[in-house]
Amino acid sequence: MDIEAWLEGLGLERYVPAFRDNEIDWEVLPKLTSEDLREIGVAAIGHRRKLLDAIATLSASEPTSAVTAAASNDAERRQLTVMFCDLVGSTPLSTRFDPEDLRELIGVYHRAVAETVGRFAGFVAKYMGDGVLIYFGYPEVHEDDAERAVRAGLAVIDAVGGLATHEALNVRLGIASGLVVVGDLIGAGAAQERGVVGETPNLAARLQALAQPGTLVIADSTRRQVGALFKIEDVGLRALAGFAEPQRAWRIIGESGVLSRFEALRSEATPLVGRDEELDLLLRQWQQAKAGEGRVVLISGEPGIGKSRLSAALSRRIQGDPHIGLRYFCSPHHQDSALPAQRPA
Repeated sequence: MDIEAWLEGLGLERYVPAFRDNEIDWEVLPKLTSEDLREIGVAAIGHRRKLLDAIATLSASEPTSAVTAAASNDAERRQLTVMFCDLVGSTPLSTRFDPEDLRELIGVYHRAVAETVGRFAGFVAKYMGDGVLIYFGYPEVHEDDAERAVRAGLAVIDAVGGLATHEALNVRLGIASGLVVVGDLIGAGAAQERGVVGETPNLAARLQALAQPGTLVIADSTRRQVGALFKIEDVGLRALAGFAEPQRAWRIIGESGVLSRFEALRSEATPLVGRDEELDLLLRQWQQAKAGEGRVVLISGEPGIGKSRLSAALSRRIQGDPHIGLRYFCSPHHQDSALPAQRPA
């Protein structure tokens, strides 16, 4: 089935040109949000709701195979961040609600989780009753997958807590990061999924069980990757089933308010290595600017290559010279926005 046939099956074939013009395929489709649909011309709230409902149920329909096929066909080693999300009090809910009403309630919860983590490039790997398994770093890799996972977790708590349902809903989450082998096809038919082998998913599941309602608990492996970006509380060493050694856990309180991701994630105590030529070039441009010759320098490169580190080294070298420093930080989570949020340092 292609996208056009899928839209026709929903009775929304009028949006085929919009999907085609915006190059929306099976890989992009599960990540669409209500705002995305509005931007491509789906103005009617009913149509957006219908599309989001259909997208949320892709795991039980034919398009899932197309989405799965977009991932690598071969198993591979990956640095992965895994999130387990669980609905608090689902058993009491099942005794108070008719099965049809409970099904609708769980569906609303699932859609809220899927839409929220999708904004942070999270991949919903599996729905397990009232639980949701989410990967960050597969099939799409980012340098800040651990940070994305934590931000997504905090957003999920707010999103689910703010749902307009007959019964107030709450979640608890666990996140862990580490090396896994991902990509093996497990099961068959509608139950087929991309398996992840390693202790990371197990650790995330145990930490989720450790979390209090409305809280997010992360493993020490994730804490090391997010640095000082978040306010955290040490939960201590915990004996977890299946783990020979106690595991240290941390509760996320909220964002730390640190303006610079560079300052939050890295220490400048170590010397800058292998960038003498680039630093000399910047210093020569600085001397020419001081002499009255206008100069503009663009530092560009792949994420993580050391742009911020080089800028920080230049700042230290010229700190004795009179100058005005202006620094603006744009969150990578607003990179597709025409006017991304910026904060002066």
